[in-house]
Amino acid sequence: MPLPMLADRPLRPADALRRLISLRWLSLGGMLTTIVAVPWLLDIPLPARPLLDIWMVLALFNGASLLRARRLSEVRGVELFLQLAIDLCGWSAFLYFTGGATNPLISLLLPLVAIGAATLAAPWAWLLAVLAVAAYSTLWEFNEQLDIYDSGLAVHWHLAGMWLTFALSAGVIVWYVVRMTAAIRLRDQALAEAREARLRNERIVALGNLAAGAAHELGTPLGTMAIVAGELVRNPQLDDDTRADAELLREQIAHCKTILGGLTLRAGSLRAEGGEAIPADAWLLRITDHWQRLRPHVPLAVRCDCGQPAPALVADATLEQAIHNLINNAADACPADVEFEATIADDALLIRVLDCGPGMPAALRPRAGREALDSRNEGLGIGLLLAFGAVERCGGQIRFAPRPGGGTEATLTLPLPALRP
Repeated sequence: MPLPMLADRPLRPADALRRLISLRWLSLGGMLTTIVAVPWLLDIPLPARPLLDIWMVLALFNGASLLRARRLSEVRGVELFLQLAIDLCGWSAFLYFTGGATNPLISLLLPLVAIGAATLAAPWAWLLAVLAVAAYSTLWEFNEQLDIYDSGLAVHWHLAGMWLTFALSAGVIVWYVVRMTAAIRLRDQALAEAREARLRNERIVALGNLAAGAAHELGTPLGTMAIVAGELVRNPQLDDDTRADAELLREQIAHCKTILGGLTLRAGSLRAEGGEAIPADAWLLRITDHWQRLRPHVPLAVRCDCGQPAPALVADATLEQAIHNLINNAADACPADVEFEATIADDALLIRVLDCGPGMPAALRPRAGREALDSRNEGLGIGLLLAFGAVERCGGQIRFAPRPGGGTEATLTLPLPALRP
């Protein structure tokens, strides 16, 4: 990636200073090649001592800059300007001893200006351009000419050098602009994803407010239903099957009241800070047992292999609801065969929920979790939206894929560092 666009705000040295240091090593390699190869290949004498001194000073400066970049936590535009200005001074001194403006390598000052324009704020970029023009103008008048005895050969090598420096300058500029354009595209994509996440979170907050209001209003009808169900259970005129159904109804109403009673405590809780740490397998088994009590008529095959001992974690309360939603979706797709698997891999908790239903249409997969889907006649179609929001807040992700043999495989990846106490 190219250097990021700079103002005077702090930037990470890994994104700016180190890339400039890498380019300087390439520049020093070209400078040393010129010092060694020109006298030998072109029979043009060069003042080796001052040129090697310039090369050594730039190399030491680059080494010191590399050590500084490793210790820095931030770097500002003014420092990058000084780095480019030192490159400009070093090459100007090199050109002074090798013919000044008549040296075709003078065109190598142009990539420095292009890099400055791509990485610095406008005032610093213009100042660097002014310094480059001033250096070119100074080298026009002040320089040490090289001794070339054959004027025809001198013209030939000068034209060849102009071609070479033009090709190098064009390559550096195109490389830098292409990398900068790619970085801009990545930035725009990141901004679009952040904007989408913000809108999705706003929808989730709105749903949370509606849920809080619904929890308050549903208390009375649920209480009435619990009383009626209790009276039905105690009615001696009912047969055993009807009484068993009434007892199940009362249990489910009690579960609903428990869930609604916990909404206030769980609303807005991203992580149970200070809560009790629990092994990953015990946490997952607690979730699946709770889900099984809510839907006792749906068989659920559970396989947890989280290692021995399983890592301890303090999980987000909303993650439990996210896992519930994934299992519910699988049960709605095919209540006869739902599988739940959990493993530990690459410092992450991997959860797979599999069903044998008709499968999620390919057109819906990219939209899953990005907007509320209403793919069934029943339900509000917001379960996946809530699940994605909860999982992404802890740095995880959810992926859907066709299951071999038919159905859908939902894979939930949760990074363990975000869940550890």
